[in-house]
Amino acid sequence: MQMHSPQGSSSGICVIIASYNAQTTIARAITSALAEPEAVEVVVVDDASTDKTVEAAYKADDGSGRLSIVVQPQNAGPSAARNRAIRESKASWIAILDADDFFLPGRLKGLLAYADQADFIADDMWQVPEQDVNGPRRSLLDNRLAKPKFISFADFVLSNVTGKRNRAELGFIKPLIRRQFLDTNHIRYQEHMRLGEDFELYARSLALGARLLLVPAQGYVSVVRRDSLSGKHTEADLLNLRNCDGVLIKEVNLPHTDKAALRKHYVCVDCRLQWRLLILAVKNRDIKAAFMTFLRPWPVPFYLFKQLTVQFFLRTFLGKNNSISLFLNNNK
Repeated sequence: MQMHSPQGSSSGICVIIASYNAQTTIARAITSALAEPEAVEVVVVDDASTDKTVEAAYKADDGSGRLSIVVQPQNAGPSAARNRAIRESKASWIAILDADDFFLPGRLKGLLAYADQADFIADDMWQVPEQDVNGPRRSLLDNRLAKPKFISFADFVLSNVTGKRNRAELGFIKPLIRRQFLDTNHIRYQEHMRLGEDFELYARSLALGARLLLVPAQGYVSVVRRDSLSGKHTEADLLNLRNCDGVLIKEVNLPHTDKAALRKHYVCVDCRLQWRLLILAVKNRDIKAAFMTFLRPWPVPFYLFKQLTVQFFLRTFLGKNNSISLFLNNNK
């Protein structure tokens, strides 16, 4: 296991933005990044958009020479786009910004104040609906973070387990990342993953000794969209997310508590995956495939039975149809 101790702070930050069909929001994201004096580079990698994202990005240039725009020849997913942005940049720190989101003034300065303490510095995020981005904001952590807090590997992983009390899904955070740690440990985004790629990179980094400091909100605004890419994941996406836990257990010598946390996350994702596969099997009238979903280790069968029971009573209560099969055929 390679370890790394945080070194002195640096003011050189590259903001990387992976974009795909974001013509209505990309200018806002770029403008907010360029407004931060600490951003010495802003690298936009367009993932072969089919709209006018690239044109909108060029129009947002402030003429300071800090903006670079790279266009991928074909769509390869957010992980590949971010890896390309990292390759194109040189700054000591990397800040992730989604093309839908934006910074409030002073965010990067606020994060850099902790640069001598950690390799990953993340703040609580403000969440706003896309129809009212300047309206009331909701905290990702429900305003529970009163002061900076170091996050362990197990705490990070378990925060992403569905059903956990006071869950605050830290896989959504957008930290300031020390480039040297990524380079020393040969860490990049897993390009086969289009769901949970952030979770995998953060978890792997923590497993290899990174220190993650979570601080009160400094000004990252996450815009919640109904048609977000993360909400359109496939069964293959869930499979890749589930399997990344097993890969990490095999590749890194983790203590028992950390392995147990990963196994809980594995089971959590597998429950969601098997439910999706059960729905697909019923749609295709594939009895064997439906049966196979119940052969997964406990508690997956219990989860499936619970889901079926809940949906049965919902359909009955709503008075639409008492047939579970019809519900499954219409469920996406």
